[in-house]
Amino acid sequence: MYAKLGAILALALTACAPVPTVKTMSSGATLASQCQGRDGWSDPAPPALIFANVYMVGTCGIVSLLVTSPKGHILIDGATAEAAPFIADNIRTLGFQPTDVKYLVSSHEHLDHVGGLAALKGITGARMLARAEALKSLETGISDPTDPQLAILPPFAGIKVDQIVSDGETITLGPIKMTAIATPGHAPGGTSWTWNSCDGATCHQFVFADSLGAVSADAYRFTDHPEYVAVLRATMKRVSELNPCDVLIAPHPAQSRFFDRVSGKEPLANPAGCANYVKAAMERLDARLAKEAVQ
Repeated sequence: MYAKLGAILALALTACAPVPTVKTMSSGATLASQCQGRDGWSDPAPPALIFANVYMVGTCGIVSLLVTSPKGHILIDGATAEAAPFIADNIRTLGFQPTDVKYLVSSHEHLDHVGGLAALKGITGARMLARAEALKSLETGISDPTDPQLAILPPFAGIKVDQIVSDGETITLGPIKMTAIATPGHAPGGTSWTWNSCDGATCHQFVFADSLGAVSADAYRFTDHPEYVAVLRATMKRVSELNPCDVLIAPHPAQSRFFDRVSGKEPLANPAGCANYVKAAMERLDARLAKEAVQ
């Protein structure tokens, strides 16, 4: 009788025990394959491991990174409002709980990168951290009056900023130590983020570098705004001097050849990544200024 009762009790305890979370993710090659020919801001993409505790949870057109720790996680960028549910599902698919995301941070205050953050804050309960220069745009959903893209940027759902971070300030969450780098130019509140991630004895310094493109509305002339060009050039110089810069990742996959690198077609780590990124951006800026000079 006791044996029977014991068996029944064991069965009941098994039925009531929490089901362990199973981590499921795509390889970098699968991610690249599924996004081939698709680069829409809201095009769903499967989640994939990049390295150690760094995961891609964004869309085919927007990189959103989850940096994880036993004490909670940090999410960088939230793509569009339409993409927010996909990002949350990607976090779950990886075996993590969205409610364990403790901090939200962003690259710059444009719809395609922060439009989903308000929804993701509602899903996760995370605190939004940003530089002061991005605060008003993030909270109102309207770009800064000095933004070269102001005339072509749709508004987005504003998100309350819970904490201001300064240039060079480090956010600590468990073993994660992520540093904010002021990189204005593509947008006034542009911010890059750096941290170190290790897989065993192998460590890489990650740089999530903000966009550096001189992009604007058609009527905007960078030559008419030399002070803005000076800020952008200073940002480029600063990014080029970030050292170490083992793994460069930018907000749009194509900017850092992200899919080729996570799929293994090119090395993931490249110490010259930041310098190469800046060189290409500088060439585009110079070409834009030269074109404006003859118009």
